[in-house]
Amino acid sequence: MHEALVEAAAAEKLGEIPIGAVVVQGGEIIGRGYNLRETSNDPTTHAEMVAIRAAARHLGSWRLLDCTLYVTLEPCVMCMGAIILARIPRLVYACRDPKAGAVGSLYDFSRDERFNHRVEAVEGVLGDECSTMLSRFFRELRARKKSVS
Repeated sequence: MHEALVEAAAAEKLGEIPIGAVVVQGGEIIGRGYNLRETSNDPTTHAEMVAIRAAARHLGSWRLLDCTLYVTLEPCVMCMGAIILARIPRLVYACRDPKAGAVGSLYDFSRDERFNHRVEAVEGVLGDECSTMLSRFFRELRARKKSVS
């Protein structure tokens, strides 16, 4: 999760929402990503999606078996769909997303038996650090917007 935080900090330097993700297989990071929606003008460039794409390229396969995805914020519906389709067996995330989370906050795609794949989900790893980073980012963003108006 420390490496996911490094990725989140890289996103923040670009003015992106500070969310980072890494895909690990056998103790090795095989995919990294951070939020790039504003930079790329692409709504699919969430940190998880970027990391999953990088890991799939690294393995030469869309099946990310025996991998763990670490992400600083609970994945949304789109990202959980990609996690399930990539067959990622384990997800570790830092803090909940009460507005868009799909691992228990709004929905729980990780255990939905209607899907052909389940995801073991672990919540709370470095949760305080990640939550503080996100809160600070949005507080500063609101302050900048207020000073402009």
